[in-house]
Amino acid sequence: MVSSAERIRAYRGPALFSLGLRPFFLLGAIWAAIAVPLWIVTYTVGPGALPVEAGLVFHIHEMVFGYGSAIVAGFLLTAVPNWTGRLPVCGLPLMLLVALWITGRAAMLFQPGPVWLPGAIESAFLVAFASLVWREVIAGKNTRNLKVAGAVSVLAFANIGFHWANITVGGLPQVAIRTGLAALIFLILVIGGRITPSFTRNWLGKQGGAMPVPFGRYDGATLIVSLAALVAWSIFADTSAASGLLAGAGLLNLVRVARWQVQRTLSEPLVTILHVGYAWAALALLLLGLSGLFPAVVPRVSGIHAAGAGAIGVMTLAVMTRASLGHTGHVLKAGWGTVLIYILVNSGAFARVAAPFVEAPVQMHVNHVASALWSGAFALFAIIYGPRLSAPRPGRGS
Repeated sequence: MVSSAERIRAYRGPALFSLGLRPFFLLGAIWAAIAVPLWIVTYTVGPGALPVEAGLVFHIHEMVFGYGSAIVAGFLLTAVPNWTGRLPVCGLPLMLLVALWITGRAAMLFQPGPVWLPGAIESAFLVAFASLVWREVIAGKNTRNLKVAGAVSVLAFANIGFHWANITVGGLPQVAIRTGLAALIFLILVIGGRITPSFTRNWLGKQGGAMPVPFGRYDGATLIVSLAALVAWSIFADTSAASGLLAGAGLLNLVRVARWQVQRTLSEPLVTILHVGYAWAALALLLLGLSGLFPAVVPRVSGIHAAGAGAIGVMTLAVMTRASLGHTGHVLKAGWGTVLIYILVNSGAFARVAAPFVEAPVQMHVNHVASALWSGAFALFAIIYGPRLSAPRPGRGS
């Protein structure tokens, strides 16, 4: 029986399509670097500033369902074969998936008629990808990751709901936006909650001393409360009950990440950044909860951007940099360029979360700075990691 590693080694096509993370991490980063500036131009100048659609609906959709789906796909197309023992998607099938994702981005930018067509085109990728994940998890009898397949399906349904509500009602489809964000945050809590202590343990094993607390009842209870909070928020928005659950989940997750020995990882940014990304997710839950309980004190948009620019932005780049190094045959060590990526994305996220707390005239300038820092992080990722993701592994054909 051919193993995943053997299939990858036997692949003789373009290196970019030898593994799922290669095209999706690179294209996702390029899209994040482009889409945010497009929105900032529209935000600053007005709706007619560009010959393409780059307004608020575009911005929110593309950050959650455009960029988010690319990175989820890149990670899971690489991880699921390891979880299930089944063969990875590479070559032509991977090219077709990538083409489907790219077509969705073009549909959102250029909005071909009739009115229902862009949404139909764009929704196809996540539906196809969710189906693929379910097929692989079920065929591999990998019951542990049924919740991951479920979260991807929720993301796909939220995306369809986004388009449907936007066409039939207009405006911002708030339930779909919250559900999409909730699905991505839940994936961070589940997968980030596995890999952060695991990679920390592997690295600290060479140093000796205290180790991250292993997964136990506290972690399981934290995930259950977090799931309940995210479901309640998706459906009931900023009600007192949902907000209280979110704030509680945020505190539970802050305690969870504090048990993973982050203070002992500071000499290796490639490990530390995973803790920072998870902490952003916990902070996002806390801020979203506090914004519902004390809206006059904590602006709701700060919690939204703590989830999007902070948790999703930082954790995805943490995973993208580490996985890109490991799967392209490079040493797992953060160079100066990688450290600068981490500084830029965290600075951009912090500025975007802080912006609503300052006066309106200053807020626009802070938003400009935040977008430049945040999208700059992804542009730098594409510049530094693009050649590695596009080239064969050292000493191999792909």
